[in-house]
Amino acid sequence: MNFNDLLQGKNINPEHVIALRHRPYETQLNKVIPWLATTRPDLFNAYQQAQGVKLEKVMQTLEKTGYIASFIGRGAGKALFVGLYAIKSSTPITYDEYWKITANIELKRFGMVGFQGERKSILWFDLALIDFYNYWKGKLIVNWPPPERSWWRRVHRNNLLIHAIHEHSILEADMPEWDTINFSWEELRVLPTHWKSILSQWRGIYYIFDTSNGKGYVGSAYGKENILGRWLNYSVSGHGGNRLLRKCNPQNFQFTILQRVSPDISTSDIIQIENTWKERLHTREPYGLNNN
Repeated sequence: MNFNDLLQGKNINPEHVIALRHRPYETQLNKVIPWLATTRPDLFNAYQQAQGVKLEKVMQTLEKTGYIASFIGRGAGKALFVGLYAIKSSTPITYDEYWKITANIELKRFGMVGFQGERKSILWFDLALIDFYNYWKGKLIVNWPPPERSWWRRVHRNNLLIHAIHEHSILEADMPEWDTINFSWEELRVLPTHWKSILSQWRGIYYIFDTSNGKGYVGSAYGKENILGRWLNYSVSGHGGNRLLRKCNPQNFQFTILQRVSPDISTSDIIQIENTWKERLHTREPYGLNNN
């Protein structure tokens, strides 16, 4: 069975479908694109709403009748299904208009280069997710025919064989080991749901590193939602109420865990452990970002 069979099973003509295999060359964006597909589908869709000249022309011919089948690269020669989007219409927008779109501003924080004004305007497509095997989102993998660099295809001209259908979505990769976690401030805002669930169970000592000045901040997390609760606070405020962090740009922050502690440990003991880390890492001002 191939992807064409699935389309025809829903009375969709494969000649009206373009398959996109997203593999952003921007390192950070490539890391989070699977997360966006689950936690921020609006940003994921925005990423594909503007295209290069050649694909733009093909998409324009399919307005009101065609579809985009969205996939994410899953290793060499494989593509993971995200969804099928109807191509409803398009609107020409200028460079300034493109970068005023809220979703594009957010994507730029993940390193997206986007439209750089090579043309006077670019088409912004209205893409609407439709009901098409939605329960296979993040589960269905197809073979992507060579050449590997060709990231979009006219579906009817290609044989996208069904490679596998997983029981659970693999858009959310396994949670990293606690001592290998290294999240940027922007990544905190789009963490996979499963990862959030795990972080809400962990308490301990965390470290914030400011890449712009080489200074660090040590904090402790306990109580309601534990590490997740503290980090979500930073993701919103950027400083968590700390005087010295207020003076920094949170977009330069990296978040790691120094030590996990037992859920039975007392608050006073956690604070004592926190203080020993401040001493060992010299994070109190003027050398670091702790002000106590």
